[in-house]
Amino acid sequence: MFEQAAIAVRDEQRYTELHVLIDAAFAESGVEVFLNRVRKSRLLIRDDRGILERGLLGRKAAELYKALPVSDQALTRERYLRLVEAVPQQLRERYRAVYTCY
Repeated sequence: MFEQAAIAVRDEQRYTELHVLIDAAFAESGVEVFLNRVRKSRLLIRDDRGILERGLLGRKAAELYKALPVSDQALTRERYLRLVEAVPQQLRERYRAVYTCY
């Protein structure tokens, strides 16, 4: 069975700050608002960099992401994509346009 290698976080402070912003976007109380903002921006939900650059995760999110080492950026992207896939099916169907594959 596949086991992902554990990668240590190198910049704990920025990493945590960014993950708080990501988690807030995907929280049960805010995920629909976030998906609606992504749709209005004409972005796909898996375009994490585009979402960061447009400030959809908060103004500071792009700065935090760019300041992270590459390994922390990769861990952040993995977490983001896991949260994208964890959105309830009902909302995924409702926001089908943002979930459409490239």
